[in-house]
Amino acid sequence: MSNVISNLKRKMRKRRALKNQRKLEKNIRAATNDDTSYDARLARHRRKVMIRTGITAGVIVMACIGTALFVKYRSYDTYKVISTSDNEDTVSAQYLELDGSLFKYSGDGVAVQDYEGNISWSATYEMQNPIADECDGTIAVADQGGTNICIFNKDGEIGQIETTLNIVKVKVAKQGVVAAILDGGEDTWINFYASDGSLIAENQTRVDDPGYPLDIAVSEDGVLIMVAYQFVSGEETTSYVAFYNFATAGQNQIDNIVSGYQYQGVVIPQVEYLDSSTAVAFRDDGFSVFKGKQIPKESANVQVEEEIISTFYDKDNIGLVFKNDGKDKMYTMKVYDTSGHIKFEKSFNIAYTKIRMSDGHIVMNNDSQVCVITTNGVEKFNGNIDEGAINDFFRLGMNKYMLVMDNGLSTIKFK
Repeated sequence: MSNVISNLKRKMRKRRALKNQRKLEKNIRAATNDDTSYDARLARHRRKVMIRTGITAGVIVMACIGTALFVKYRSYDTYKVISTSDNEDTVSAQYLELDGSLFKYSGDGVAVQDYEGNISWSATYEMQNPIADECDGTIAVADQGGTNICIFNKDGEIGQIETTLNIVKVKVAKQGVVAAILDGGEDTWINFYASDGSLIAENQTRVDDPGYPLDIAVSEDGVLIMVAYQFVSGEETTSYVAFYNFATAGQNQIDNIVSGYQYQGVVIPQVEYLDSSTAVAFRDDGFSVFKGKQIPKESANVQVEEEIISTFYDKDNIGLVFKNDGKDKMYTMKVYDTSGHIKFEKSFNIAYTKIRMSDGHIVMNNDSQVCVITTNGVEKFNGNIDEGAINDFFRLGMNKYMLVMDNGLSTIKFK
């Protein structure tokens, strides 16, 4: 009997142990399922957050792109005057942009002023026919036909030069060195001066060797002088572009000429440095681009069939304007990059008296009308101005422009 009872107790203990084991396994499975469910829910939540964040970021990016495109391609048909400065002597003066200010020069002197007409400083001189050239914040003002050159930056005068012969043209470098074409009667001189007036180099030219200098340009660092000569070979007019290097690269070269290019049957009336290592020669049949800080080489040659009537440029763009034969549009412009690739071509109908690059835009005007075109060919504004006769026109920044009027200065905004 005792054996039966003992066996019964062992079976009951086994059943309880088995029941407890099953219960434990059930609890373990439940705990494991809870952990798996939590991890899954966390993963799903993270995916949702990432999707929402991606959608939001995409919407923001698209909105920014849309806003940028809207601003980029938007055109305006009217304007409002933001500020004016009356009683300004604008008729006898000329203006240049200078580091966020206006540089005003005339026969009596110069002044630097802000866009509201407030003068920072001024200096006086006497010139009969002042001409000016600017390079990265440095300006040379010369008396064309006279012998006086004054050099300025935003803070004031930094030097004066007195030449021995009459001045034809001047170009200035950033640190104040000046190259000048001087009229010597039968001969012409190209002289190079330091800002203190001392002579760095001089070069006498003749009509037959190397030709008559039509224009000059100076690199920003003052190391290179670019000269466009014209001479007659037989019955054909030939132009010669020479680069003079007054640093180490040119010391062992004849007359410091490190490179030169001839162009038969064409005239080169204008040469310019676009930046420290890029120069352009405007020919009557197109233009040539030269690159190199020490020994410039021709990197692009663009030829056109139309007659060029105007040019404009900045460090990234080269523009040509042609007269149209059609009645609907008077002119056509072509804008190129410095590799000679065309960026756009556009016809327009404003009878402009001035055209230039200003703060990355093409601006033009006559005495009553202004026109602004981007370097993508978008016409931002083309219309009449009712504030007075316009002498000059500059872009100040985002949709703000300065008008030099016959009765003062006006800052306007298109709308």
